[in-house]
Amino acid sequence: MCHLHKSLYWLKQTSRQWFAKFSKAICFVGFKQSQADHSIFTKQRDKSFTTLLIYVDDILITGNDPIGVAMTKKFLHGHFHLKDLGPVKYFLGIEFSASKNRIFITQ
Repeated sequence: MCHLHKSLYWLKQTSRQWFAKFSKAICFVGFKQSQADHSIFTKQRDKSFTTLLIYVDDILITGNDPIGVAMTKKFLHGHFHLKDLGPVKYFLGIEFSASKNRIFITQ
């Protein structure tokens, strides 16, 4: 989970312009924006995939390829000032916990 450090909340169009800039940057490196939910971006290459979910100024990055996730974080950090909060614990009121073989999601 990542959290953006700087946002321009006081301008009316800022969030739309920021999201357009973000979308353009992330699509440039091969992510595809979901047509069903524009806040979801996916990148698939052979058997590996990386998924990115953005909500306001929070970004959740996951996938089955740790190298792909790390490269996505590195790219985002190079283009946007962000802070890596480590493995997800809470996101949008949902609690996440993992065991060796399972991921538990509770609300």
